[in-house]
Amino acid sequence: MRQVDAVIAERLSSGVPLVGSVSQYLIAAGGKRLRPSLLLLCCGALGCQSTQRFNMAAVVEFIHTATLLHDDVVDDSALRRGRATANATFGNPASVLVGDFLYSRAFQMMVDAQSMRIMQVLADATNVIAEGEVMQLMNMHNAELDEIGYLHVIRSKTAKLFEASARVGAILASATPEQEEACAEYGQALGTAFQVIDDVLDYAGDAAVMGKSVGDDLREGKATLPLIAAMQRGNEEESAAIKKAIETGDLTMLARIVEIVKSTGALDPARDAARLEALRAIAAAERLPSGLHTECLIQLASQLLERNH
Repeated sequence: MRQVDAVIAERLSSGVPLVGSVSQYLIAAGGKRLRPSLLLLCCGALGCQSTQRFNMAAVVEFIHTATLLHDDVVDDSALRRGRATANATFGNPASVLVGDFLYSRAFQMMVDAQSMRIMQVLADATNVIAEGEVMQLMNMHNAELDEIGYLHVIRSKTAKLFEASARVGAILASATPEQEEACAEYGQALGTAFQVIDDVLDYAGDAAVMGKSVGDDLREGKATLPLIAAMQRGNEEESAAIKKAIETGDLTMLARIVEIVKSTGALDPARDAARLEALRAIAAAERLPSGLHTECLIQLASQLLERNH
């Protein structure tokens, strides 16, 4: 990861000062670096030592960071990773345009791998992510969204880049088709579990630990799995309250909504859904050659359910 960070620092350079300022602000905020880690672990599990793995790990982090920049503008978010978002600091126009810079820089870097297969995987993933963002936008304040629709959005918006990161690791390792599919399935399942737990934390987490505001999803009118489950489990009054909160994004109702989510036990089916995805990821990782990197992939999936940020 130190070598990936070195590539990131080098490729963020631009002759336009504002580009460098916004980019460095984002990278300095840290983050989990899960997607590049996933790519490196899949490379390691399959015996790949190519230095291109550092370049491609930086590429997926750039794509992810670009989506965050655009996300925060769309969602009008003020806090990420415990600090002010880039749009709150530099303004919406700078955030959107620097997001565009990161996307285009990522595509420049993809060429270095000289692999049409890798370019296809990452280009397709970027397109699916954009579609997922639009689907989420269309579903804002839609209290009729069901679990199937919710999962379709997060598998496009979040899990797709996890899947692509793992698949690129396998491609760099010249893996067999079976190994490549195992990596891709691991990434998709891990990414889905990650997002479901993220949505659980919006009603069960600590803002200071998470580095973002509790209730952001409600303010944005997102019908996430905890709310969908609470509407199914609650009585008529409770379901109506949640529906109104989703449709209006009224944060004055947050305390009541959190109370309903917890009293109906709606966090349990959400956690169960994440657990099933984590088990699917573990089963996929077990199809890879045994070794330290594969063991790390298994541990990552099992520990995901314990995350609090």
